[in-house]
Amino acid sequence: MNISVVIPTYNRKLILKKCLLALENQLLNNRINSYEIIVIDDGSTDGTTKWIKENTEKLPHVVLYEQSHGGPALARNLGVLKSKNEIIIFIDSDLVVVNNFLINHVDKLYNYWEKFNKNCFTYGSVINTSNFENPEKENHKITDISFAYFATGNVAISRDLLLKVGLFDSSFSLYGWEDLELGERLKQFGTKIIKCPEAKGFHWHPPFQCEQINSLVRKESERAKMALIFFNKHPNLRVRFIIQLTFLHRFLWNLLCLGGIINVRTMTPLLDYLVKRKKNSFALELLKIPLNLIYIKELYKSFNK
Repeated sequence: MNISVVIPTYNRKLILKKCLLALENQLLNNRINSYEIIVIDDGSTDGTTKWIKENTEKLPHVVLYEQSHGGPALARNLGVLKSKNEIIIFIDSDLVVVNNFLINHVDKLYNYWEKFNKNCFTYGSVINTSNFENPEKENHKITDISFAYFATGNVAISRDLLLKVGLFDSSFSLYGWEDLELGERLKQFGTKIIKCPEAKGFHWHPPFQCEQINSLVRKESERAKMALIFFNKHPNLRVRFIIQLTFLHRFLWNLLCLGGIINVRTMTPLLDYLVKRKKNSFALELLKIPLNLIYIKELYKSFNK
């Protein structure tokens, strides 16, 4: 089997270095003939492309493509179309994988491809961490559990299958939902999900700071706009629940936020207190409550226009 790892990136040079070096340090077995690492620089301004070009000897498997900033859907599509191999593995550019990552995906796929006529994909595990020096030391947590059917943080799938269902919709130009929308089409196509927790990746993000709040609020607004595109393409009950476009979700998040009394502004002093005591992760989890209410309000505002 031959593998193409597709990685879109935008201004992630520091963690991308760790991501690519981990992929260059992979153990292989007799099922893996060759692999390439396709990096699509989505208009980075932090010297990403320069660093890759200056380190080709350390990165013999890396194939670099550049595009104007157009978002991850467009970048992943370019990666798939430029790929040469039968298996596509999608990961994000801030994911640092274990050294048997490729083996685990390929072995699991090999065991199920004949049974499902290649109409399946493997879903690896993603462990969130703020430990930049040693991300692999992070333990799996309850908050790392994902119920998404298809998410591009760590999946392996047949290239032919991707082409059959139509790749990513590039109209998802802002933050969110482009992978779940593709997942909806895969689900309708009868594609089976195969869990592969052994294919571990450590998803690094900087420790939460209160200075990040404004950018997180902007993301929720973008996520709401993209959710509406998702629903307009698939106006069914399942997608309504996925994007939280139901009375139940609206009631629940308003209840949790006491009708808006608990909001980003009123919570900031508590968040600042927690950050100063190095409870950054807990602070972020608390912030997600009013952030999700912002998302719900933006979603309904757009939906009712």
